[in-house]
Amino acid sequence: MKKSGFLKFISAVLVIALAASVFAGCSNSQKQETEDNGKLNVITSNFPPYDFLREIGGDKINLKMLISPGAESHSYEPTPQDIANVNSCDVFVYVGGNSDRWVGSLISSGDNQDMEVVKMMDCVELLDEPEEEGHDHEHEGEEPKDEHVWTDPGNAVLIVEKLAETLSDADPENADYYNENADAYIEKLKALDKEYSQTIENSKRKTLVFGDRFPFGYLVHAYGLDYISAFPGCSTDTEASAADIAEIIDYVNENDIPVVFYIELSSGKTADTICEATGAKKLLLHSCHNVSKEDFENGVTYLRLMENNLANIKEALN
Repeated sequence: MKKSGFLKFISAVLVIALAASVFAGCSNSQKQETEDNGKLNVITSNFPPYDFLREIGGDKINLKMLISPGAESHSYEPTPQDIANVNSCDVFVYVGGNSDRWVGSLISSGDNQDMEVVKMMDCVELLDEPEEEGHDHEHEGEEPKDEHVWTDPGNAVLIVEKLAETLSDADPENADYYNENADAYIEKLKALDKEYSQTIENSKRKTLVFGDRFPFGYLVHAYGLDYISAFPGCSTDTEASAADIAEIIDYVNENDIPVVFYIELSSGKTADTICEATGAKKLLLHSCHNVSKEDFENGVTYLRLMENNLANIKEALN
């Protein structure tokens, strides 16, 4: 697993190095062309900041997301065109975890010194990544951090505040517009946070069961929930063992657990196995890391996904 991840990282670095040399001569002309409409050119690595910026920036920004809807976020590697687009943008927002380790090389190899860069993991207090059994850290003493910071609506507030500040710094003329939009959106996020708190506080249970990977560390930490999952973290290179599945089946049966969760863009096979053995209901808990092409085209939002999650959590805990 570790070797596979390292090779992907090296491959991404080589692509970045090649693209930097190919596009260095044209990045300035691209930037001039995109600036002609008077709007900021903003690029995000994945869906949560894309949706946040859609709310904050409105029609004052040109907004793009690097990862295609429906694609597996954790195995994404930038294309030369992606790199050229980033090197010519005004604002670039990325997560900062293992899924986008390539960003450091991209930024250092580019010649766009005026680009504003936001690393979302710098906006919040970080939690440790759930550790895979038998997995050694790549560096002695290093504790990998969970990158799915947006799964806590309280963290989303902090990220939105930083994004509004960044847009305002890059485009002072429209600062009032960005800040007003951010304030209105933050009120919605705070209302969502309150709804989560009240729902979970009044629930009969406090444990969520996942027959899938687990990208919800910040969510369960924020609301005092426990969890059991077939996979310790969010790596796509792991498989649930028969022993782990059997243990979850026993737990579901012994505790009359009504719901087993799976996550978006997953086959859901492990959750199916558990539900078939226990009679539990399989429901989606969406991490928002990426969305399907259909959802993206239909204008799905972070708020809607998190509200749907809350409805499913309520069913699971009662």
